[in-house]
Amino acid sequence: MVGDDSGLSEAGEELSASIGGSVVLNKPLGPITSFRLGGPAAIFVEPADEADLELAGLVANEHGIPMLIIGKGSNVLVADAGFPGVVVRMGKRFEWIRQGASVERVEAGGAASLPQVSNWAAKRSLTGMEFAVAIPATVGGGVAMNAGAHGSSVSEVLESVRVCTLAEGRTEEVEAAELDMRYRRTKLGPGALVCSARFILAPGDPATIRDRMKEHRVHRAATQPSEAPNAGSMFKNPPGGSAGGLIESAGLKGSRMGEAEVSTKHGNFFLARPGATAQDVYDLMAAVQTSVEEKFGVTLVPEVRLIGDFDLTAGLKIPG
Repeated sequence: MVGDDSGLSEAGEELSASIGGSVVLNKPLGPITSFRLGGPAAIFVEPADEADLELAGLVANEHGIPMLIIGKGSNVLVADAGFPGVVVRMGKRFEWIRQGASVERVEAGGAASLPQVSNWAAKRSLTGMEFAVAIPATVGGGVAMNAGAHGSSVSEVLESVRVCTLAEGRTEEVEAAELDMRYRRTKLGPGALVCSARFILAPGDPATIRDRMKEHRVHRAATQPSEAPNAGSMFKNPPGGSAGGLIESAGLKGSRMGEAEVSTKHGNFFLARPGATAQDVYDLMAAVQTSVEEKFGVTLVPEVRLIGDFDLTAGLKIPG
């Protein structure tokens, strides 16, 4: 088992005997991330319900084992050595979408994808979620990072969420106003898992909604590379600027570290070419960050989450 010790072994046995969902030891994480990179999780849990989530959190906390929450894996970079703890991913049983207490309210499980919610709303002539039609994230991940595109974000349509605080094994309803949602961040910590969310939309013109969604899909296809695995935007846009623009202005498109490459189509997308390692991507992030800082005095802040242990020699800065 990755990072094998008595605590991990005992936790794995306890979860395997108690969880109603699925428990897998040494589960490869690369195949379930958009980068397709990284090593295994020591313990991988797909809960059947909220009770499973709470139990997983309590067991990991009891044994002092780190926990990681992963959705569609579209904004993460897993270290080549993997993650020596418990990884929780909500599966099909959390992938539901339904109408809420009123026509304008849409409720969705944390594993439902943002494009699924966008399309569900469009079929019912509800507007407000068009921006999410091409965002490759789950509802849970989208809420946690306040995902956005085309000038809109989750914070504008979110009413409330059900959050499981894993360390405490406790699930509760939280109003959106309590999340302190800002650009690509919320107050939700790494041990807080969004089980479900409620959105407030508005009646709209079906044709206008369809046209807007089509524009967003076309824009994504035209501006974002798809020829090799990637995690979307690698760095957050600095205030009043564009991370991709700064990277391009620094002459870094096409730069490589090992088999990781800065896309020639979009400077803020890094591609994992055949043979690339997670360390290659990390080193490329550090090199790009350093170059942009030297040329423009701007320290780019990573948008992707780094999971596990990397060789830190390259010196990537992760501001608090």
